[in-house]
Amino acid sequence: MSGCGCDVGGLKPVDEAIDALLARVPAPPAVEEVELRDALGRVLAAPLDASFPVPAWDNSAMDGYALCAADLPAEGGALPLAGRIAAGDAAEQRLPAGHAVRIFTGAPLPPGADAVVAQENCRVEGERIWLPAVKAGDNVRRQGEETAAGERVLEAGKRLRPQELGLLASFGVARVKVHRRLRVALLSSGNELREPGEPLQAGQIYNSNRYSLLGVLQSLGCEVHDFPILVDDLGASREALADAASCFDLIITSGGVSVGEEDHLKQAIRELGELHLWRLAIQPGKPLAFGEVNGTPWIGLPGNPAAALITSLVVARPFILRAQGCAEVLPKPLQLPAGFAWRKANVRRQYLRARLEPVDGQLQVRLHPRQGSAMLTSASWAEGLAIVECQRTLGEGEVVEYLPFSELLG
Repeated sequence: MSGCGCDVGGLKPVDEAIDALLARVPAPPAVEEVELRDALGRVLAAPLDASFPVPAWDNSAMDGYALCAADLPAEGGALPLAGRIAAGDAAEQRLPAGHAVRIFTGAPLPPGADAVVAQENCRVEGERIWLPAVKAGDNVRRQGEETAAGERVLEAGKRLRPQELGLLASFGVARVKVHRRLRVALLSSGNELREPGEPLQAGQIYNSNRYSLLGVLQSLGCEVHDFPILVDDLGASREALADAASCFDLIITSGGVSVGEEDHLKQAIRELGELHLWRLAIQPGKPLAFGEVNGTPWIGLPGNPAAALITSLVVARPFILRAQGCAEVLPKPLQLPAGFAWRKANVRRQYLRARLEPVDGQLQVRLHPRQGSAMLTSASWAEGLAIVECQRTLGEGEVVEYLPFSELLG
């Protein structure tokens, strides 16, 4: 994402804020060894070098017949069969000159064979098999063509997906060294908040942030401790923050960081530690804060539900991933045509709830009509975020950056 480079009225630009957070990431958690089946989503703590070549031997890429290509005339011909080799067989006996052997996908080529013909291109003629002309190397997976012995396969700092688990397993790795999960204290601030299932009184709302942020943190591999709702009181804020700082790697709060008289978290942070930044040039989510409590990092997200969700994915996510030891933490937006016009420039970068829809065979970014910072219905409808830089307008069809939620959640 590009920086807007414009005057944002004292608000910290989003990219600068992310850089500031990343500059203060502490060392990742300690290393532990886990069963490979339990390593999904964990961060690799040590690199993996190939302990043997892959494939480990020349093998057949398909079901068919293995032969020496030089044994066939240019127009093809029939060869007698000398046996059968299935996957798992040793194939130690040399292929007799002028013969072919029945072979199956993944089976090792016998010494003397250098090509494979697909079975659908052959025909049986009594005790012989007719084969078309073939070149040496056809349909053969050569030893080491994917990975040479000793080659670096995975770097430390890689977050393990299903494909990495399979790759580790292919080298016989049964237990893998990963960083311990990041322990996160999650606090929601506000006298108006009630838990789902409780009756609502006048002026009260259900605590949706607890559940959306819990989902975000769990999708990023964190171990989350969910604190009770924090009342709007300076003393209670100090006590809860100090308690969280003594036991957890990171504190994340929602609400209590705006400019109202009942927003006490910033003052509690100042008394217990340090406030490093506050108020970003982002919409939604301007009242985002970052600091530390007794040496423990703290991220204060806005209270409005959509703003809390979006800033957790855009601003907090890179910090959370890096704090777990991840090397690659910044998402890669897609460049796609806008299926909307944006006529009014804003001093803050816009993250608009959007999804992709096909128009005349081409995907376009379409916006939800309601973009309020408290509206989760539009976030549920959306499949990602369209990014409109500060002080920019857009015409329909112009290229816009689009961040899929699939890139942000996990």
